[in-house]
Amino acid sequence: GAVGGVGRERGSRQLCALNSLPTRGNRPEGKMPPSEKIAVLILGVLVALQIQQAFASQNQTNNFVVDEVSRKVYLATVNMVYQLNGTLSVEVEKRTGPVEDNLLCHAPQLPQAPCEHPKSLTDNFNKLLELDREQGVLVVCGSVYQGFCELRKMENISEIAVEFPPHGEKTVFPSMLNIAANHPNASTVGLIFRSHGGNTRLLVGATYTGAGTQFFPKNHSKEDLRFENTPEIAIRSLNINDLSRLFTYDINPSEDNVFKIKQEVKQKNKLNFVHAFIQKTYAYIAINNDANMGHKQNQPNSILARICLDTENTRKSTSESRKLTESFIQMPLQCGYNGNIYNRLVSVHPAEIHSGSGEGLDSHLFGVFTKSDRKSALCAFRFSDIEEEIRQGRRNCSNSPSSDVQVLDSVIQGSGAACVHKGNLVLQPEQLDCGAAHLQHPLALRRPLRATPLFESLGLSSVAVDNIHNHTVVFLGTSTGRLRKNLTVANQWALKLPAGESVHHIMTFDPMDRNYLYLMTSHHLLRVKVAACGQYRSCSDCLGAGDAHCGWCTLESRYLHLLQCFLSLVPSLLPFIPLTLPSLQQDVGILINGSVPDLVGSRVECDYGLGVATVATVHLDYGPAQIQTCPLLPRERYPHIPPGRGKGYMYCRMYCVNKALPFVPSLSLFLSVEVYNCGVGSGDCSQCWGREDQGHLCGWCDNICRTRDDCQYMSSQCPDPEITKISPLSGPLEGGTLLTVQGRNMGRRADVVKVSIGMVPCKILPYRYTVSVQLVCVTGQTFDPTNDVVRVTVNQNAMGVSKEVYSYLVPKLLSMEPRKGSRSGGTRVTLRGEYLDTGSQVRVKVNGTQDCTILTLTKDTIECTIPAALHTHTEAVSVCVEFEDIPCQSAELLTQYIYEKNPTISYIKPRKSYLRFTHTRTNGLLFLILIVFPQACKVQSSSMITCSSPASSQSQQATVEFLLNGVLYTGDGPAFDGPDQEEEEEPHRGHFLLEYVEDPQFFTANKEKLIKHHPGEPLTLIINKGPSDLDLAPEEYSVMIGSYPCDISFHNNQLFHCTINGSLGSSEGVLPVTVRVGNFERIIAKVQLGGSELAIVVSIVVCCVLLLLCTVALVVYCTKSRRAERYWQKTLLQMEEMESQIRDEIRKGFAELQTDMTDLTKELNRSQGIPFLEYKQFVTRTFFPKMCSDYERSLVQPVYENDALGPRALPETHPLLQDWQVWGLNHVVCSLASLLTIALHGKLEYYTSIMKDLLVDLIDASAAKNPKLMLRRTESVVEKMLTNWMSICMYSYLKETVGEPFFLLLCAIKQQINKGSIDAITGKARYTLNEEWLLRENVEAKPQNINVSFQGCGMDSLAVKVVNTDTICQVKEKILEAFYKNLPFSQWPRAEDVDLEWFASGSNSRILQDLDNTSVMEDGRKKLNTVTHYQIPEGASFAMSMKDKRDNTLGRGRSHTHTHSVLPHDEPFENKKSHRQSHRKKVLPEIYLTRLLSTKGTLQKFLDDLFQAILSIPAERPPLAIKYFFDFLEEQADKRGITDPDTLHIWKTNCLPLRFWVNILKNPQFVFDIEKTDHMDACLSVIAQAFIDACSVSDLQLGKDSPTNKLLYAKEIPEYKKRVQCYYKQIHEMAPLSEQEMNAHLAEESRKYRNEFNTNLALTEIYKYAKKYRNQVVSALESNPTAKRTQLHHKFEQVIALVEDNIYECSSEA
Repeated sequence: GAVGGVGRERGSRQLCALNSLPTRGNRPEGKMPPSEKIAVLILGVLVALQIQQAFASQNQTNNFVVDEVSRKVYLATVNMVYQLNGTLSVEVEKRTGPVEDNLLCHAPQLPQAPCEHPKSLTDNFNKLLELDREQGVLVVCGSVYQGFCELRKMENISEIAVEFPPHGEKTVFPSMLNIAANHPNASTVGLIFRSHGGNTRLLVGATYTGAGTQFFPKNHSKEDLRFENTPEIAIRSLNINDLSRLFTYDINPSEDNVFKIKQEVKQKNKLNFVHAFIQKTYAYIAINNDANMGHKQNQPNSILARICLDTENTRKSTSESRKLTESFIQMPLQCGYNGNIYNRLVSVHPAEIHSGSGEGLDSHLFGVFTKSDRKSALCAFRFSDIEEEIRQGRRNCSNSPSSDVQVLDSVIQGSGAACVHKGNLVLQPEQLDCGAAHLQHPLALRRPLRATPLFESLGLSSVAVDNIHNHTVVFLGTSTGRLRKNLTVANQWALKLPAGESVHHIMTFDPMDRNYLYLMTSHHLLRVKVAACGQYRSCSDCLGAGDAHCGWCTLESRYLHLLQCFLSLVPSLLPFIPLTLPSLQQDVGILINGSVPDLVGSRVECDYGLGVATVATVHLDYGPAQIQTCPLLPRERYPHIPPGRGKGYMYCRMYCVNKALPFVPSLSLFLSVEVYNCGVGSGDCSQCWGREDQGHLCGWCDNICRTRDDCQYMSSQCPDPEITKISPLSGPLEGGTLLTVQGRNMGRRADVVKVSIGMVPCKILPYRYTVSVQLVCVTGQTFDPTNDVVRVTVNQNAMGVSKEVYSYLVPKLLSMEPRKGSRSGGTRVTLRGEYLDTGSQVRVKVNGTQDCTILTLTKDTIECTIPAALHTHTEAVSVCVEFEDIPCQSAELLTQYIYEKNPTISYIKPRKSYLRFTHTRTNGLLFLILIVFPQACKVQSSSMITCSSPASSQSQQATVEFLLNGVLYTGDGPAFDGPDQEEEEEPHRGHFLLEYVEDPQFFTANKEKLIKHHPGEPLTLIINKGPSDLDLAPEEYSVMIGSYPCDISFHNNQLFHCTINGSLGSSEGVLPVTVRVGNFERIIAKVQLGGSELAIVVSIVVCCVLLLLCTVALVVYCTKSRRAERYWQKTLLQMEEMESQIRDEIRKGFAELQTDMTDLTKELNRSQGIPFLEYKQFVTRTFFPKMCSDYERSLVQPVYENDALGPRALPETHPLLQDWQVWGLNHVVCSLASLLTIALHGKLEYYTSIMKDLLVDLIDASAAKNPKLMLRRTESVVEKMLTNWMSICMYSYLKETVGEPFFLLLCAIKQQINKGSIDAITGKARYTLNEEWLLRENVEAKPQNINVSFQGCGMDSLAVKVVNTDTICQVKEKILEAFYKNLPFSQWPRAEDVDLEWFASGSNSRILQDLDNTSVMEDGRKKLNTVTHYQIPEGASFAMSMKDKRDNTLGRGRSHTHTHSVLPHDEPFENKKSHRQSHRKKVLPEIYLTRLLSTKGTLQKFLDDLFQAILSIPAERPPLAIKYFFDFLEEQADKRGITDPDTLHIWKTNCLPLRFWVNILKNPQFVFDIEKTDHMDACLSVIAQAFIDACSVSDLQLGKDSPTNKLLYAKEIPEYKKRVQCYYKQIHEMAPLSEQEMNAHLAEESRKYRNEFNTNLALTEIYKYAKKYRNQVVSALESNPTAKRTQLHHKFEQVIALVEDNIYECSSEA
């Protein structure tokens, strides 16, 4: 069954593989194996790299990513995103910018975040481009909107996949929007991974761009919260099905999923991110710390950080997420030794390469490192070494304290314990890799991982590595626009990239075909073929090339890529066997000649590629040939022949194992089995019979092609040929034209067909012959021009003639323009002549060797581009038009072209330009040069051109390059850039640097913005220019006033005059003054024009009015001057008198200020006991401040035993519920919260948990609006609960630490007030802290002592100090205070209940009263009797006794018909005036404000002691509750991305100082059993206001009009603020308090005051409240999912039913 003839030369294929590649060098310790050592090599002459496809972008490229499945490429540039196919053709494009933005504004997607700063069009630089194929989204993050990210559809990037934030969503925080870096030059890296729970997460690293950085150096305020809040590294949620958590940190607490540098050390940690990638289950991030650049050139600044990803469920709890901070660890990377250290990492690429020591692959990390002098090197690190260093570091941190590892204290999570010795603790592998419970802080290894440079060169910028047949191939990109390919043997190739642009640090292999490499330059995306194997012609050349990608294919006898040799098969190259359908049951055989190795003893199989293989049989195993046969597939397994095709192929691969070929484990021989159908593909007779040469048994019968067995009568004679078309229609006399003839029945095979043009033969090309329908022949030569038809003869008897005529022509060249050009080439020339398009091929040869690239070709003209000169001194060369590959035929087609010397650019001037100014001058010999700027240059002379530089967005150094006729200028000489040229020889040849500086500043002489000018007069403006380094000529400046040009004259570099001699039209009104320098244009002022006639009229009127006014003024002055002289003398006397009064008052105040402190300290009796209220009284008074008496009698357990009225029955309805209408809803809410606190006082732990849950809801509601307003007021139950909780927890601290200094301050205030005169009616006093209670009268008060005995008191007489202006009631109060000062105030008798009897002389005595028959009248009012009124002497004796019956006496402060020291406020002005004129000298009331300072200075020490007690943390009794609650607030803020320190400060202030301490300061009766007068309340309000100001974060803006209550302590407020901040810091630095410790503390507080309160009554009152709002409560419970699930509304109904049945019994039991 074998078919003969299959043993043709092309019927066998062999791979001539490379020999074993040599290696050299010893393996460095812990570094690359010797087979991977890369040598420094010389460039070969052959090109091994080819650009297959290229995509050019008008904008600067930023990032790209390749889809591994669809091979689509996504490219992000400035303001654009492209979706490309595998060949880099555009499928979809989407514009992303520029947009209206401002760096100080929040993203507009943030609800309720308006921006007051002006916005401008801002370019959108792409910072992050990541592909999530599972969710079908493309993550696109830009620099605008503070680093905002979009999710676009992979299938069509012009469509948004998920709208985020969702429309109408209000709970959006800046941390969910600010993801990438928000500056064009700041770095961002990222990667997408999936946790073991299936949740998609996004790991992002972004450079900090906040205050003080190079990106934003002018930000010195806290206005921009974005910079301070975005962490350097964060793991965010990327689950598009859960939009509420999208882009959140997705862990609790959130700070565990972020890596954030502390604000105070950000200057020392300027992280620049290079790349992020996944290796195993770890995420690696390559980083540079730019803070050290320039200081330690020989120290490594490169860092490799590792984070464990929870992609596998290796943890105990499936719901527990891996924490970033728990597993974060970093180590320095060092490339180089002994001072030669490459300290900056620019590109990394992980790769698995052959280790050289075994059969497996080893993972390595390749990195390109650079130094400041552009030198760079390639280093490699083994991942196993990295992993071992990390394990050893964690061992050292846990077991053996070492200097090699430390806790990373530069981050906010690194403030925990340092590495400490844990004894013999053995860490599990999981703990060594990803951290343990005691190693939850980020760690940093201090010893770098070192590597020896494998390759050193200039300007390396990127690296990619591939493993080809156990050999390492390294691709290196450079900053000068080269791509290098380095092999493991002494070979190296380089590819010059377009425009010499720097290669981006990321290069990616084609995921479907690693023979192609994607790389990106500044404006191009390229797809490069990594090997050009088809250029070698022999197996020896193949071996000598040393390219691991290529091998020799004997079947085609050419050098091919190895995979192409195996798999890239086409039917025309395969040995084939034609079979009809009945022959499919036969075996197929193949004859292999002796060019392959001996196959005897080897197992040979035939693989059909369909999952079926058959065993081959070797029939001839000797001699130079071998034969094998293989059974064919069963017919049912044979592929179906496609419709419309006459044949189908089944490929069979014969292979055997042969160890002689090191590259390929087996030798593969391919075979094609063909099945044909005669009826398809045979349109005429000749086509049908022509299939016989293919082995097809077909015949022509009945005008159709059939199988010969199906034909009864066959005729081998076919019709005459028919010609339908010939091309071309003309050619040169010399012949050689490829003439294509198309038609029908033009023979069965090429050897039976003859073609001629008239009598001139045309030689057929057999390999271009298509049976019957088309042939190609080469025309013969003729000597004269002629025209004739084309004839085709078949078998010497059948002939066909063409309808078209073929012409032999004589082409001529008449002229060429231009005839000169530069040696660099690129000159476009036009050749004119006759019949220049004749023939099938036209070329223009320069010097007989180079092609002039043809651009257009017509009958009369040829346009082509002259190539560069081959040699430096080339001048005149020949230019000839050649036809049909025949050298220049005649002189009529020949002319000359002259190469001229390239222009020499000596320098450019200036070397600096403004950002928006376009100006560059170039000196040298020039010739049609275009600068690489948007505008063309202008030739000014043979030695100078001027070029306009484009505008720049920022100050920077730019490279200026020139194009000479479209060819990059590189100096004089040819532009040929062969493979032997090293780009490092002249890295800046033809390149010039241009520095952009800030735009100039222009302003008028006085910097006025509006200049008034009269039309018709000359106008001269003096314009100042800011300092500038630019060398600008005067003619480069221009000034326009409106549309009028201004003549400029320079006086110096900083000043010039602008003059307009003509008149300016007055119709314009206002004309702008515009200064222009290049493209820079700025309006510096405006000229306002006015009418001259109107100005004259106005001037005359003004002069007349001024003259009249002067006359009147002179008369008035003369009249008034004499009167004023007299008035001045009188006023001078009054001023002297007033000055004397003020001097006396200030002297007295100063004396009091110096003596009061000493006197008060002596008078205070510290031995007296402090009258603290009991805990239950303190609670009821703070919980129910407006109804404390009712609650003290009802809620305190048991009922007071000393109540004279005895126990009273409790009212059925509590006053709380009766007085809702009176107190209002807010009071009801607060009372309900207090009742709840009383009810749960015995279970404070449970009460605390309820309060925390409610606070979380309150924080959520406040964070969505304005978080700084939270807890400012008490408007809800939870806020009152917090107040009560603080009161309970702080009572012990208040009593033991703050009580004594607070009580001393109260005593001091009372003593100071009583020391001077106090008006009994108004309450105003000489000494006070409150301006409204200051007695602004000079009332002389003289102290005197009296002796008093108190009948029935059991004490001897006491000496009591009073003042002579005291009323009798005030004297009684001072006496009572002297006798009862050691008793609580509630036990004092009232002044109205006692009588004061004065023993004047002998046995005469007199009862003293405020009003009696001796009282005097003053200004129509009865004056209260005082000590002076009774003329009581010093040392007088008094007796005080209790009254038998209470008499109604004058109530102080409420009478409007009596006076004491001053008149009441409602006294008419006339009466006041007469009163003061008759009794006191007239003075300014403001002079008495110095008394406020006197009182303040006296009390200052007591106030400082109180504030110190409040704002200090005693070591023996730290405030545990405060620490616990402040930690709770910080945790809640971090969960919501609120890290603004001011917000946290306000929260803490609203919870503790303003909610508790201010309440205590203003209400001392809550703590002590004392009397709080209205005057004392006013003084305490001033002190409380000072405390409030001290806790505020805003600075006080005080002036002369500010209230004195704020001015009084303005000087001390900054010091108090420091105390508050220090207090908060000390609380923050306290050891964290666990839930167990806090619960124990709360349980102790509950136990301490057990059975103090009647909780049953509190529950009863809560029940009445719930009953009143029963429907609302039930509705709320039913609408809550959690409450509904636990059936709380049913339980609530059950409670009501139960209580209603037993309410009275329960009440009585209570």
